[in-house]
Formats: sequence, structure tokens, C-alpha cells
Amino acid sequence: MKTYLFILTFTFLFFTFDGFSQNSSITNEYEKDVKIRKTGMAILGTWAVGNMITGAIGRSQSSGQTAYFHEMNLIWNVVNLGIAGAGYYFTATGEMPENASTMLNDQVSFQKTLLFNAGLDLAYIAGGFYLMERAKNTTKRPERLKGYGKSVILQGSFLFVFDIILHTIHSKQSSQISDFLTHVQIGPNQVGVVFGL
Repeated sequence: MKTYLFILTFTFLFFTFDGFSQNSSITNEYEKDVKIRKTGMAILGTWAVGNMITGAIGRSQSSGQTAYFHEMNLIWNVVNLGIAGAGYYFTATGEMPENASTMLNDQVSFQKTLLFNAGLDLAYIAGGFYLMERAKNTTKRPERLKGYGKSVILQGSFLFVFDIILHTIHSKQSSQISDFLTHVQIGPNQVGVVFGL
């Protein structure tokens, strides 16, 4: 599973770190932003489909806590697939912002969402450990609690790494727009761009 996470992380970085030219236009920056988001949703969707397939097969071919582990992976990733599909659709069909300032605001909002999600991911991981600890003190289907707990820890860990990497890459993207805006000067009757020598 660690190898799978490494491959996904490497793929994500490969497709999104194109480098950002300081002289690129807002249109180019918007296209890069769309590419980052679509790549992220494609990776999340791939993770979801892979977990759903292995979850369904694993659930049918195992028992005890292993069966419950696969069952929760399947259930969890139905939701992930829905999020990935909706995210991909809305990114692909969205309209380019009217100006750099609007685009920067949209990017900052997206980054805040990613950080909020990362906080939720840590809560999921803690919840998974809670389920495993609770399994030690119950006689009512402790194998289910253990299996579910392990799955929630795995899924929360993946999502945490995913959200932090996506946030880091996206922050580099928005810094280009921010740098551009520092050179824009607005007066009562004019707008100008100042270039440093």
C-alpha cells in the first residue's frame, strides 16, 4: 500500500509541476489551475475506483476484520468517487474568472478548503484509532470495529497526504497571480503595470 501511495504522489507531482513563467498570461495561469484541479480529481477518482474494486473482491473472499476492512474501503470510496466526479465536472465546465484578482480569490478559497479538509482527515485518522481501541473493550463484534478502524486510518491518511500535496502545488500556482498583482497600479482614471528592471 505504501508503494501505491508513492506512485500516486509521484504521478501527481509529475503532471502538475510544469513550472510557472512569470510572464504568462492570466489565461495560461487559469489553464494551469484547471489542469492542477482536474489532475487532483483524476487521482482521487483513481484511488476511489481501485479501492472499490479491491474492497468488493476482498470483502467477498475474506472474513473477520479483513472482510470489514475491505467493506469500509468500498463504502468510503463510493463517496470519494462522487466527490472526484463532481469536482472534475465543475472544474471542466467552469468559466475563466474575469480578472487576476477574482482568480486569486478563487484560488485562495480553494486552498482554504483543502486545509479544512486536511483537518478533517486528521479527525478521520483519530476516529480510526478510536474504533480500534474500542474494539479491545467490547465483546460485540470487535472484528468489525478493528477492520473499520484500520480502513478509516488508511483512507484518512491518504486523503491527508493528497490534500497537503494539492494545497502545496496550488499555492505555488496562486503565488504567480499574486506576484502579477503586485505590479498592477490603479489610479483614479488609469490602470498601469510596473515592471522592475
